[in-house]
Amino acid sequence: MKKLVGKVTEVEKNDIQSLFERRNGLNELAKILTADNQDLYEKLVADMGETGAKFQNWWDTMARNYQWESAENGHWEINFETCEIFLVTND
Repeated sequence: MKKLVGKVTEVEKNDIQSLFERRNGLNELAKILTADNQDLYEKLVADMGETGAKFQNWWDTMARNYQWESAENGHWEINFETCEIFLVTND
């Protein structure tokens, strides 16, 4: 089930969209990169960790600022076209 729980500004949306795209790009790179190139592999792992932390921090900060409804087994999603935030649950 998807329930509309809020909306963010265009600037806030741009911040999470940038992190979302970076995270997805790093995940795709991780699928093709082998550990043979140790330096590049270590940079990728570090960047994935940093980007993942920034991504989660954005959601935590926005949820706190806007006081979005949450659910124990739910997660939030953003519609990048409308800046709307949805709570997604398995209900």
